Amino acid sequence: MAPVRDPNTLSNYAEWRTKHTTANLKVDFKQKCLRGSVVLELESQTDRTSKEIILDSSYLSLSSIRLNSVVPEWEVKERVGPNGSPVHISVPNGAAKGEMVKLEIELATTEKCTALQWLTPAQTSNKKAPFMFSQCQAIHARSIFPCQDTPDVKSTYDFVITSPHVVIASGVPLPASTEDAGEDKIYKFQQKVPIPSYLFALASGDIATAPIGKRSCVATGPMELEASQWELKDDMDKFLDAAEKIVFPYRWGEYNVLVLPPSFPYGGMENPIFTFATPTIISGDKQNIDVIAHELAHSWSGNLVTSCSWEHFWLNEGWTMYLERRILASIHGNDAYFDFSAIIGWNHLEEAIEEYGENHEFTKLCISHKGIDPDDAFSTVPYEKGFHFIYYLDRLVGRENFDKFIPHYFGKWANKSLDSYEFKDTFLEFFSAPEYAGLKDKISEIDWEGRFFNTGLPPKPEFNTSLVDTCYELAEKWKQKDFSPNPSDISSWTGNQVLVFLNTVRDSEKPLTAEQSQLLGKVYGLLGSKNAELKTAYFQIAMAAKDSSAYPAVAELLGQVGRMKFVRPLFRSLNKVDHELAVKTFEANREFYHPICRQLVEKDLGLAAAGPSS
Repeated sequence: MAPVRDPNTLSNYAEWRTKHTTANLKVDFKQKCLRGSVVLELESQTDRTSKEIILDSSYLSLSSIRLNSVVPEWEVKERVGPNGSPVHISVPNGAAKGEMVKLEIELATTEKCTALQWLTPAQTSNKKAPFMFSQCQAIHARSIFPCQDTPDVKSTYDFVITSPHVVIASGVPLPASTEDAGEDKIYKFQQKVPIPSYLFALASGDIATAPIGKRSCVATGPMELEASQWELKDDMDKFLDAAEKIVFPYRWGEYNVLVLPPSFPYGGMENPIFTFATPTIISGDKQNIDVIAHELAHSWSGNLVTSCSWEHFWLNEGWTMYLERRILASIHGNDAYFDFSAIIGWNHLEEAIEEYGENHEFTKLCISHKGIDPDDAFSTVPYEKGFHFIYYLDRLVGRENFDKFIPHYFGKWANKSLDSYEFKDTFLEFFSAPEYAGLKDKISEIDWEGRFFNTGLPPKPEFNTSLVDTCYELAEKWKQKDFSPNPSDISSWTGNQVLVFLNTVRDSEKPLTAEQSQLLGKVYGLLGSKNAELKTAYFQIAMAAKDSSAYPAVAELLGQVGRMKFVRPLFRSLNKVDHELAVKTFEANREFYHPICRQLVEKDLGLAAAGPSS
């Protein structure tokens, strides 16, 4: 029997493992809750020695539990910090190893549920209907239903969801999947590929769909549908084809994108079948759809092959960053795009490590999560430091050899979860084959422990800078007092090149003057841009320049986007130059932000009580 490897679960999943989950839930917009039942089918991992099942829960209202149709003794124990309140269910006679038991749990979510956001009609674009969506990563599924809320357990799913509005779920819609139920309709989905609980996903609202590829559609509000379809339709099939050539054929059937309302806290969430995406990717210039390449790559890295706990999260995100960059380089037909994206990522990594301090625990690749909320350790580090470890291995053994390892790794661990040491063993085993004997000395030099546990930046590789050199050159010109800018300076650039230029200006030892900052925004059209990525980068320059004329526009943007990539850095910078406006802006938009985002910004602004979140 394998030991429990995840410190962020209270479940006894080494003794019982969930194999199938059926969610029979009603979306109650009036009470702002999900209510109904969840059926868990669990397999005994021991031979009648385990006399109870322990599940994770958080702020749930449980009304009844049945075990194989019989009412057992059960109790919700006291809360254990961010890990929630364990549910103990008696199994007096245990079960033979391999025997299945069925738990049926009647439940309702509460107003303290951290996985759901409920939007009023006024918070949606067409003001016609309310909207609900879930975000279960990292340990928030337990606030929707009792479960073994760990990435080390994977289950297949059936969704039977009742709602007055269209439903999206992380499963394939079943044929004729809607049935009338009075004023409501019943929507059915099925997920045949086993997934961890954090990939359980639901959304419901005034949602319309349109095709964007042979296996793909986009779903979003009716007013945004045409723009979303235009932004994505030319690239979706290209992304899928490129990814399949790098790894192996896509195993999930459909790949769709749900473009959410603006309060969604992430760039994207790789929920299977339906990626949940920020509306900031719909910028009218096709400059931000790299997010979709990232979320698609998760279909192999993270969703199919999963880190066994949040301590090894880099296995999900480092691999995904690597695959994303390979996909983009393939589509553009130019390896310089791989390096260009990696340079942007390196800059983000430097910023994150500077923010933490180079000796901080959270700058390690493998982070101890005992006693902490995984959300508190969430940062660029597992993404970019993880990428650099994968990219280092790629360069070490050579691209041709590494390309043979990629499908081997994802094939061996498909539908399973692993830790960093199992990844190490898989790599070493693969390259111990006779045909790789010439690599033996190189591979023996890998400092696995250092890569896993060293703090600070990893070794920096040599990048192909051909696509960034012009960005650096223009940034250098802005240091000259007599420089006269022109819109043509950046008219032929991609959005990411403009972003590199802006970040370089921001990181200059001498910030721009307020006058220069205003000129920058005016000449290059940044203030009027619909691209939140570029506006955020520009506002960071403006605030560093103490350009108070930009502060109201910063506050305005903070009321329009809920993506934490933009919200948290903007609030931190605004807080430094105008604490009163930062707090006022947060309070004005408190209900607009997702609960996860709201909690973290409270900490950023010093508004949260000290101690672990609960």
